[in-house]
Amino acid sequence: MSESRGPEAAEGSTRRLPVVEPGPEQPGPPAAEKHVPDVPEIGTAHRFWSARRVPAGIVAVLVLLLAGAFLYDVVAVRTGRDALGWRRDLARQLAERPLDDTWVLVGAGVAAALGLWLLLLALTPGLRRVLPMRRTHPDVRAGLHRDAAATVLRDRAMEVAGVQSARVRMRRRKARVRALSHFRELDDVRADLDGVLDDAVRGLGLARPPAVSLRVARPGRKG
Repeated sequence: MSESRGPEAAEGSTRRLPVVEPGPEQPGPPAAEKHVPDVPEIGTAHRFWSARRVPAGIVAVLVLLLAGAFLYDVVAVRTGRDALGWRRDLARQLAERPLDDTWVLVGAGVAAALGLWLLLLALTPGLRRVLPMRRTHPDVRAGLHRDAAATVLRDRAMEVAGVQSARVRMRRRKARVRALSHFRELDDVRADLDGVLDDAVRGLGLARPPAVSLRVARPGRKG
């Protein structure tokens, strides 16, 4: 008994697959461009004020101890006991020493320095490591830490071809960038870094964008 097969199953035959002719190239979606949206600023972004918890705690403890010691001595005197020796010595020293005495001048200088330090802490905002960002909403305030801003600038600098390493030191008004380039021309690398860092600084959204100070050098040489 023989089994019949169709011509397409015969030995040596091949099945031709349909060929799809390439059509005209369709334009793909446009490449995404890095663009920082221009959001209008609302109000003025001021620096963040520090709570000054450590200095306030130290001053509070010292004042509490001094006031407690004086209060205890006053209560002891009112109950018929003698005043403590240190308070009597202090009163005698203040009564007998002239104003131009060395120790009196030293004590006055220390007290004045402490008073100026407390006034400086009370009148300055502090939190110098937090950079205020632009206000785009009246009820929202945002800040960016200096280390985070420096990390962003360093990462963007490392994306430039030819940059071997980069170091960024961020300040309130200036960002110092030091880069090492190992195979491209320094002028070309510097030109690319200028554009990239300017875009990166604008992308941070800071209220007062820092000026960028850039230096490019070869490895093993000082910038």
